[in-house]
Amino acid sequence: MAEKFDLVVVGGGPGGYVAAIRASQLGMSTALVEAEHLGGICLNWGCIPTKALLRASEIHHLLHHLDEFGFAADNIRFDMTKVVARSRKVAKRLSMGVAGLLKKNKVKVYDGRGRLAAPGTIAVEKDGRIVAELASPHIVLATGARARQLPGLEADGERIWTYREAMIPNALPKSLLVVGSGAIGIEFTSFYRQMGAAVTVVEILDRILPVEDEEISAFAAKQFAAQGIAIHTKARVTALKRTADGVSATVATPAGEQRIEVERIISAVGIVGNVENLGLEATRVKVDNTHVVVNQWGETGVKGLYAIGDLVGPPWLAHKASHEGVVCVERIAGKETHPLDVTTIPGCTYSMPQVASVGLTEAKAKEGGREVRVGRMSYIGNGKAIALGEPEGLVKTVFDAKTGELLGAHMIGAEVTELIQGYVVAKTHETTAAALAETIFPHPTLSEMMHESVLDALGRRIHL
Repeated sequence: MAEKFDLVVVGGGPGGYVAAIRASQLGMSTALVEAEHLGGICLNWGCIPTKALLRASEIHHLLHHLDEFGFAADNIRFDMTKVVARSRKVAKRLSMGVAGLLKKNKVKVYDGRGRLAAPGTIAVEKDGRIVAELASPHIVLATGARARQLPGLEADGERIWTYREAMIPNALPKSLLVVGSGAIGIEFTSFYRQMGAAVTVVEILDRILPVEDEEISAFAAKQFAAQGIAIHTKARVTALKRTADGVSATVATPAGEQRIEVERIISAVGIVGNVENLGLEATRVKVDNTHVVVNQWGETGVKGLYAIGDLVGPPWLAHKASHEGVVCVERIAGKETHPLDVTTIPGCTYSMPQVASVGLTEAKAKEGGREVRVGRMSYIGNGKAIALGEPEGLVKTVFDAKTGELLGAHMIGAEVTELIQGYVVAKTHETTAAALAETIFPHPTLSEMMHESVLDALGRRIHL
């Protein structure tokens, strides 16, 4: 006999576990099916452990610039095994925390893979056999995504890595080629370069961090080049040959074909949705380019069947998945809720320097027919940035020239991944340039640059 629940969630990542907890809070009996790790890729193999690694690289960088702050140290070294072990420990701690949250909220967790066995029924499979059947009028699919594999660039786990292998190296490679310059590629580029590896980046588009504002991308490229990172845009890997010490890559660039010899390659060329083995073939669910098609409420078009997170459309971000889970479940529960507005979803890249943004780029705003006012403020004019020894950075704001509406904000520099939320709140609540100009920002803080950027859009900037 199938066990009955008000809601069943398949997938325990940041979309799935949050949806399950919110459903339980709303009084729904809830089951969660997870095959590998509670917390999903983000917590176990993505967002969290990479930040632990990047923290180590920040410390490594600071230790080699102690003289700038009046300190001196000799024989600075690191143990990559311990660096990785700390990262894994952080991930494990938080995964256990998710298990505790689910238990606290009375969500019943099933260990195994969930598959639609019939309308309103999920079969849970473990080690090749069905261990449970769950019946529910509402099923939420949150199975996430995995690294995309390009023909000729398939990961072998030894010399060609995905994010998983790049997160747990046995030792620091002397040289790396990173294919793809989105957030994942650039974060690994930053980590390995700051730890001392020689890093080359290959990007098929005309600039790195292609989803960011062009001005921010250009600033980032300049900063990375100054760190010794080699960047090839409008380029692609055309051939690979394994050598005695690593990999020889043939790269087609605008300047001609180049041969790049490295110890390891990291493939960071996007993701594909985990749509296989869910039983979708027997339903009317539409799948577009490996991602499930849904409406603004997460509804698939099949009654009682929903999908959220990386399994559905972009942006593929953990915080977007969590919000989608809440919206979807509250809609199911009959609560008054609002569909997700993608223009208020912040994006963050935790490299050195950090990059963060929300809303439209200047180019996208103009393409949409908007007349814009643009404000800028450089880190070099901010007292806190100079005191921190972080004088390189830029804050850029884009407003509608007629209404004063905040259309987008784009930042690069120290701690911008924390600062961006100020603009996210402002945009969510439709704050205007005039209102932001009247807002008092504390001194001395990096946040003052946000204010100055707004003032600059109004022709009133003071401190530069």
